[in-house]
Amino acid sequence: MKFLIRQPMGAGRLPMRVGGLSSNHQFLSSHLRAFSGTSRLLSFAVAFLGVSRSITKHEPEQHIQGEARQMAITLQGKAAIVTGAGRGIGRGVAHVFAEEGAHVLVVNRSEAAGQNVVDEITAKGGKAVLCLGDVKSKADMERMAAACIENFGAIDILCLNAGIYPQALLGDMSEELWDDVIDTNLKGILFGTQACMPQMKKQMSGRIVVVSSITGPQVGWPGLCHYMASKGGANAFIRGASLELATYNVTVNGVSPGSIMTEGLEALGGDALEQIREIIPAGYIGAPEDIAYALLYFASEQARYVTGQILVVDGGQILPESPAAMADA
Repeated sequence: MKFLIRQPMGAGRLPMRVGGLSSNHQFLSSHLRAFSGTSRLLSFAVAFLGVSRSITKHEPEQHIQGEARQMAITLQGKAAIVTGAGRGIGRGVAHVFAEEGAHVLVVNRSEAAGQNVVDEITAKGGKAVLCLGDVKSKADMERMAAACIENFGAIDILCLNAGIYPQALLGDMSEELWDDVIDTNLKGILFGTQACMPQMKKQMSGRIVVVSSITGPQVGWPGLCHYMASKGGANAFIRGASLELATYNVTVNGVSPGSIMTEGLEALGGDALEQIREIIPAGYIGAPEDIAYALLYFASEQARYVTGQILVVDGGQILPESPAAMADA
């Protein structure tokens, strides 16, 4: 994945050369004419211009202002685990990671759904292997880590995506339902991280990326108190784990999706989807790939100095004070 970057002028950058003179030369020359009677300023200018000329002469290969250069974000040859990769956002992440060169361990509870994703990736020339597992099971997560090492020789990236969101109002919420959501969405993050930490520490490198949500940390929805609690906990976990793993060159970051066109959302139907679109400033519902590309950055070498951060990717959904606010936009 490549981006074109426009180089800004800033600290530590060389002045732009125009017609054989730097922009600083031209700037000072024009202003010195107005102050030609001031010997002190002239002395300073001569010294400054000499230093500037010396720098530009001896370091001609430095980038100049306005020059476009390519920044390639790639996961070529990296070993990546994606939990809950059989559908929705997880499927999108598995595809994007594979397209960018990663070897992907597709972790899923359903063999049929997981194998389908593996087949899709390999049909396009990517490398993927299925691993059946439930993130609620510590033993399954340990087998997952072992499978990644056995198949790919390392664990470079751990994407903790698996999650559930069955609706129930507080008066109707059973302890079993609460525990199921918390165990899947929050304890699953703990078990996955604990299983992969030893290998990442041994490597002295790793990227852990967590799929959180705007629902809980930023906004609310009736019937999702258990889900909201799990995502608030996930964000807190990201910050705490990032501190514990930083000295091992392991980063921990997260992405909080807004409304994304997954199978579950699509099943709501036309009228419901239109109501959702109306509250999104961007005017459309995001795709799983929109989340995957944000996670791709966090999983890359370019994000080596970023840790403990949660990025909202929602088309501006959390920004308006009320739906009426967009009527004036």
